[in-house]
Amino acid sequence: MRIIIDRDIELKPLEIFDAQDIFNIIDNERDYLGEWLPFVQTTKEPADTLKYVTSVVNAPEECFEWIFAIRKMNRFIGLIGFKDTDYQNKKTEIGYWLSEKYQKQGIMTRCVKRLCTFAFDDLGMNRIEIKCAVKNLPSRRIPERLGFRLEGIERDGELLANDIFTDIAVYSKLKKK
Repeated sequence: MRIIIDRDIELKPLEIFDAQDIFNIIDNERDYLGEWLPFVQTTKEPADTLKYVTSVVNAPEECFEWIFAIRKMNRFIGLIGFKDTDYQNKKTEIGYWLSEKYQKQGIMTRCVKRLCTFAFDDLGMNRIEIKCAVKNLPSRRIPERLGFRLEGIERDGELLANDIFTDIAVYSKLKKK
């Protein structure tokens, strides 16, 4: 299943062959991505990324999460997907990251908007959360642009590189307006 964002951008379910592309971006943009993404520090070689991708692709049905490669003109540029989906309570969280080269083009905002539609209309979700480091202003602007409500700050909510905790802004959007 592919999700078309526009004529250049599409979301494709993660596949094993994406692992090398993911690793290459992480490896080439360690300083940029590593500021806010804890997994960058532990992604040291292609096998680390392959292990993650394999766990997503081969997840048992009860643990399955939709994770998509973001592709611009078929070139891998980032990831977006759901995590901690709770089908009983009809809620999920969206996580995302994008290569530095493709920032400030509205790509991630369009991808998150489309993924919200997918979550509400196709997956039957009632609530979507997005959590961002308080100081990660570019990431925070995405839910703010899309009408998510800031519910609060989770103090020391995420452990970043070098054992530094950061506060997390918790945003939510409900299916009903």
